[in-house]
Amino acid sequence: MFNRTFDIEGRKIGDGAPPLVVAEISGNHGGTLEGALELITACAEAGAEAVKFQTYTPDTITLKSDAPAFRVEGQLWAGRTLHDLYQEAHTPFEWHEAMFKHARKLGLIAFSAPFDPSAVDLLSKLDAPAYKIASCELVDIGLIEKVAATGKPVMVSTGAATDEELAEALSVLKAHNVDEVCVLHCISAYPTDMADANLASIPHISGKYGVTTGFSDHTLGLNAALAAVALGASVIEKHVCLTRDDGAIDSAFSLEPQELKALIEQSNAVHAAIGSPKTAPLEVEKESLRFRRSLYVTKDLKKGERLDSGCVRSVRPSGGLHTRHLPDVLGRTLNRDVPQGSPLSWDMLEE
Repeated sequence: MFNRTFDIEGRKIGDGAPPLVVAEISGNHGGTLEGALELITACAEAGAEAVKFQTYTPDTITLKSDAPAFRVEGQLWAGRTLHDLYQEAHTPFEWHEAMFKHARKLGLIAFSAPFDPSAVDLLSKLDAPAYKIASCELVDIGLIEKVAATGKPVMVSTGAATDEELAEALSVLKAHNVDEVCVLHCISAYPTDMADANLASIPHISGKYGVTTGFSDHTLGLNAALAAVALGASVIEKHVCLTRDDGAIDSAFSLEPQELKALIEQSNAVHAAIGSPKTAPLEVEKESLRFRRSLYVTKDLKKGERLDSGCVRSVRPSGGLHTRHLPDVLGRTLNRDVPQGSPLSWDMLEE
């Protein structure tokens, strides 16, 4: 079992806390530090609490080869070699200090997904408050051990993973005494069709592994993310861009700033709507309690008259005898005059 609740830089994550929306910068900086800083600013202005980067170089994540195994097929970037793709998408190591500094100045939690040990070393020097294990790195046990050694909270994405692979990764973290873990359900398809989102995995992972869960979302729009919040996601990670028209590497499945703002607002609204299980009236329902049905006298009656279905009924509002007592009062005799509209009570009836 892992901690169901923990915090990153004072921001509570887990049971009872509103979902943390993480704005994924990825390669949407457009290849310039200025673009990265502008995008971080836009995320802050949209109301984001956290931004996330990706820390690698083309040479630390893959090899420079055009062999078939090194080419993307059937995805957004079909036909490109991995090295070429990551050359365009990567965030240079030398930018990280400025990006972290800028995010922190704006009050944002800033962290990253390292893709090799040198990236962990860099992020450790920048005092990253948390780490992300990306989906394809879930099987890199050495990298997970390196991240675990930092002792910081870890988010783990599950794209394309089997139960056995997720269990192994979590066991590595547990073996290194990392108890602050959030598993992000993820589908590694860019973009992901709604029919493939498979959000039922979120409560499944939570129950099976005893861990806080979230959703790394590559679908278009907000619907899947909001549904994930309703299913218990404590973290929602979504790629962001300044505009989808700019042609940035991930822009086709990214949110623009105003959409990010809507996601944050609507995620909080969904979380508030979930509330907690109740089997008693809420304070806000107090007025409605007055309009529940009860037994009322439907016409003016005289002392000594017998009640029948024509003179007593179950109606709104409350105040009279419970409706379950209708069979018990029919045929009983009144001990006083009773005007129409009176709530029926036992003390009106002869013994």
